[in-house]
Amino acid sequence: MIERSEERDAAVLAALPHVPRLGWTVAALEAGLRDIGGEPAAHRWLFPRGPVEAVEVWIDLADRRMEEEAQGEELEALRIPARIRRLIGIRLRQAAGEREALRRALALMALPWNAVAGARSLARSADAIWAAAGDRSADFSWYTRRATLGAVYAATLAYWLREPVGVEAALEFLDRRLAGLSRLRRSVPAGGA
Repeated sequence: MIERSEERDAAVLAALPHVPRLGWTVAALEAGLRDIGGEPAAHRWLFPRGPVEAVEVWIDLADRRMEEEAQGEELEALRIPARIRRLIGIRLRQAAGEREALRRALALMALPWNAVAGARSLARSADAIWAAAGDRSADFSWYTRRATLGAVYAATLAYWLREPVGVEAALEFLDRRLAGLSRLRRSVPAGGA
């Protein structure tokens, strides 16, 4: 679980406008803290692991925002693939104004020394999407569903971040991935491959 606090959320949100120019760096965190009247050095205790931890906090905040918006949706009336599509659509629309910050966050998380933090954030996001979709599994499928969704979500994000691909094109890409998974499940005989 990630440590959540209003101070950490505020610091990350304040840094966002600086990220396209400065990247996810100490300089961006300090500039954001200055903007909100905070002590620039506060990033040291707010994010002891540095900008990577700030990115994790930002991704967690995005998960929470997606869950909040999803509560206003009537997801129960939809089949699971449609719920997943709707939830990923919410994520993409919410991040539309922060594409460059997201690009830079993914680039930072892709560095070999940040791979664990990147995998942890992707796993938390996949879990948040499944939970918002109403998944209550407690068996081995809990893991396989999240691993599969993590791969599909990561591929969809990468596709969407390509210019000039919009949200609808990314959702069509997602639809093709989900349809491919459905065909694969039907083609595998019961009991394994």
